[in-house]
Amino acid sequence: MKKATLPIPLLFALSSIMGSVAHAQTLSTLYSFCSQANCQDGEVPLAPLAQGTDGNFYGTTEQGGENDFGTVFKITPSGNLATLYRFTGSTDGGYPDGALTLTTGSEFYGTTSDDGDVRGGAGTAFKITPAGKLTTLVAFGPGGWAPEDGLLHATDGNFYGTTAWGGLYGSGTVFRMTANGVLTYIYNFCSLQGCADGIEPVAALVQGTDGNLYGTTAVGGTNNSCNQVSGGCGTVFKITPEGSFTTLYSFCSQTNCSDGAIPYDSLVQAADGSLYGTTGFGGTGSVCPNQGPPGCGTVFRITPTGKFTTLHSFCVKAACGDGAFPHAGLALGTDGNLYGTTYSGVVNIPSEYGTIFRIAPSGTFRTLYTFCSQPNCADGGEPVANLLQATNGSFYGTTPYGGSNGGGTLFSLSVGLGAFVQTVPTSGKVGSKVVILGNGLTGTTSVTFNGTSTTFAVNSTGTAITATVPGGATSGFVEVTTPSGTLTSNVKFRVP
Repeated sequence: MKKATLPIPLLFALSSIMGSVAHAQTLSTLYSFCSQANCQDGEVPLAPLAQGTDGNFYGTTEQGGENDFGTVFKITPSGNLATLYRFTGSTDGGYPDGALTLTTGSEFYGTTSDDGDVRGGAGTAFKITPAGKLTTLVAFGPGGWAPEDGLLHATDGNFYGTTAWGGLYGSGTVFRMTANGVLTYIYNFCSLQGCADGIEPVAALVQGTDGNLYGTTAVGGTNNSCNQVSGGCGTVFKITPEGSFTTLYSFCSQTNCSDGAIPYDSLVQAADGSLYGTTGFGGTGSVCPNQGPPGCGTVFRITPTGKFTTLHSFCVKAACGDGAFPHAGLALGTDGNLYGTTYSGVVNIPSEYGTIFRIAPSGTFRTLYTFCSQPNCADGGEPVANLLQATNGSFYGTTPYGGSNGGGTLFSLSVGLGAFVQTVPTSGKVGSKVVILGNGLTGTTSVTFNGTSTTFAVNSTGTAITATVPGGATSGFVEVTTPSGTLTSNVKFRVP
């Protein structure tokens, strides 16, 4: 049983919803999947990349590998790929759709959304070492099944995620998992009358600076304005780690869904404290075929208290040059802007195969790249995963379509941003262990947490530092002094 290429929620598939811009930047294709016989290197990468402590990038393909159940891979910044694991569709699961989550032990945690017909397609949670040793931690079941995205490693040390289906009302769940795989479901969707709290949470959670978890549901909510979709047009919600739930917003609250509809992916919190995200439909763009809700998608901002603002509607520019149907969330750049992709799907327009864009928190928008600009779509197309800004300053991403072999691509895009360091995790108590990712860290002479110095050790490749949150540290930026200069963390480190 092979899944569809596009990560469209099952409800939409059942409802049959889916049916000239100058290049501002230069995109480099790092790898084209299906380069090996029978696509043993994988195909159809749907998830974002994650940076490891060795300076390499790690990710998954939904298909390819052994029996076509997907893979876990490692790729160097220069494009040398190694397949670490091939899923079998047995007890290890299959079809990994979500991002991998790095921990301070250099291991990654992830999920598979399905496993063929072996156990009814419930999915798994796993951990994997950089060498490729995989351990299955959870086999999902009726209590919640089909985790379609990755895991959040929260400040309490636990992992949090969502399942698109299952639970008490069959409409999805929020769960908590310990590092050893002890699973607890903390919320069941459709608990409210009319599923006002949402249905089908397909996106990963994000933890805000207030300690709460934030997420989206693809459908459900209080507004039934979406064509061919029953149960509402999606929601934004807040939930505490203990399970106290609040719906912050129901989409299609405005006429003709001008505020957006069907949020597919996760949120990101910017320096202003607001959360930013995308919707796959809705907005004021009128070019897109009316196969589902009206409009071609939006970018929106919402505060932790629920104040909502639409920043951009897609397909409002000439010839739809700004793209259409954003299926991915946003990445916060070190310049304070937000970066994302559109999947497109609107035929006979220049951006038919998707775009990369930049948008400021104020709403100023710019298209950076249009896919399938090279012959035979050698540069890939139809991106559906969040971008990753690596510590060298460049952005990295995936496309599930195109490439020289038709199996999708891995790419990089430089927009001129400088190097920085990133902490894993982004918060911790005094005395806790923190990994600091970066480049050229060999010879580091100082590490400070908001000005307070600490002891540290640099790894052999000069791509990670292990440090301890020092006594007296307060919330603020982490700075690393190297022989080449001082590197600052991309976000403030929070000391609870």
